[in-house]
Amino acid sequence: MPAGFAQVEDDFLGDEALLLAETKQVNQFFRRFNGEEDLLGNRLSPRDSLYRSPALRQEYLEMLFDKFNPNLSPSLQRRFISSVNDPNRPTYLDFLGGEWFAEVTTTFSYQGKDMPLTLFLELEKADIGSKWVLRQVYFEPWHDLFSEQVPEDVYPAFLHPLSHELDFMNLIKIFRNRENLELYTSRSYQPDYLTLLIYESKRRTLQFKSVNKVKFHFFQVDGWYFELAEIYRRDPNRGWLITSLSRLEAGQKDLLLPYIFRSQ
Repeated sequence: MPAGFAQVEDDFLGDEALLLAETKQVNQFFRRFNGEEDLLGNRLSPRDSLYRSPALRQEYLEMLFDKFNPNLSPSLQRRFISSVNDPNRPTYLDFLGGEWFAEVTTTFSYQGKDMPLTLFLELEKADIGSKWVLRQVYFEPWHDLFSEQVPEDVYPAFLHPLSHELDFMNLIKIFRNRENLELYTSRSYQPDYLTLLIYESKRRTLQFKSVNKVKFHFFQVDGWYFELAEIYRRDPNRGWLITSLSRLEAGQKDLLLPYIFRSQ
């Protein structure tokens, strides 16, 4: 065989190997994590002896981490794999099982300027199947607007408990103090950025431009959190891979979620 043809054949076989190794879709990540497709990418029947077998899962699970990420501890990866692939108590991902959501980095035009805005979406059951719905929003101008209020102990702001006897005429002082309106709300008040997104979009002051990046946050595995992102490189270790992994103790999820949502 001429050298040129041999090189083409090697390149083709190399590309084919890359394609087989690459986790090309999020749904495929679920199947590989659970051991529901063979090493050639064919879906397995639940009646197949390989279906969800610990040996197949072990091989796949080791492939599903970003091996070039220095922040991923090899020992932590091994602990995670041992936990989810325990033959006596295996853990599988469930696409419709909740406890995972998408983070979508986008560009919107706001007041004439292109600006980054992050959307968080989750799956919700529908009449037929499921659908993605908006859950949270992070937009820096709004976040800054609601985080710059003066602490109540520095600026005492309240409506006197006998204000009702004055027909609440003293409400005027609230709206003169626009910068600190939050101080007059109940202790349970939280800014609703999703409503702001809908409101500003309907007013056409906020207009969608593009999607820039997508990643996913998983809390389905008891005691663990991991992040899934798409990695592009010419290496078999590419596609949708676990890029962050953390062990969660009791209560730590509630601390981590506000951090993911940018302290909302």
